[in-house]
Amino acid sequence: MSLALPAGAATGTGVRATARIAAAARGRTTIVPVLDGDGPFELRRLRSEGAEARVCVVGAMSAPLGGDRLRIEAEARSGAVLHITSAAATLALKGPSGEPATYDVALSVGEHAKLYWSPKPLICAAGSDLRQSWTVDVAPTARLALREELVLGRTGEPPGHVATRLVVRRGGRVLLDQEARYGPGAPGWDGPAVLGAHRATGQLLLVDPAFEEHPPAARLIGSPSESGQAILTPLAGPGVLVTAVAADGLCLRRLLDTAERTLHGLAGGGKP
Repeated sequence: MSLALPAGAATGTGVRATARIAAAARGRTTIVPVLDGDGPFELRRLRSEGAEARVCVVGAMSAPLGGDRLRIEAEARSGAVLHITSAAATLALKGPSGEPATYDVALSVGEHAKLYWSPKPLICAAGSDLRQSWTVDVAPTARLALREELVLGRTGEPPGHVATRLVVRRGGRVLLDQEARYGPGAPGWDGPAVLGAHRATGQLLLVDPAFEEHPPAARLIGSPSESGQAILTPLAGPGVLVTAVAADGLCLRRLLDTAERTLHGLAGGGKP
């Protein structure tokens, strides 16, 4: 007979915890019938903005540490509008076990629903080892805006190691599948073909049916003289990906804010 660990339980190699969020349309508003966090995840419902429900992820303890297994599952059901953010940056740290930590995010966006994922940055401190993934399923009529920011090392310290993968499916078909590795042990990560001297990177993904007929053209955002640059690239489908590199987290945020304003106009004034 096996005994299942309770949600949020600490094991000999770290914490295992899952947070679950589900939003549903009710008339002209969006309700959140599922808001369940444990372990390091404390979920708070913020004041709504129009039809949009807003949820904030608050860190209740230091995480992810080496050996932790963390997961967030979020669903915007048919017609719902959901915005998920976080209260502070996420700090990945070295754990006592020496094992890597995992942080998985699974997002689902139903028909005519909208989901905006915009947490504060992830900071990979010296000695940390993190495996992070996003798995996103988007209905053909849905809209997704996903923003992520990664800072390699705190001020004055070397970076930790992080491996990331982002898989986005639209109507069951793969729209985007990409992987990246940064930090010690990742070949060429600090060479001119990847980050060079930059220590912050991020991306902004927008999936919108409006791009099926009017896909945007590729363009550069910012300039190297501003300690960073981003490129806007149309995907082979109704989506746009902005990829940015910058000297630090502040420069990265400015670049992605500029990208958001650019995409705001391209998408006809809708969020991001």
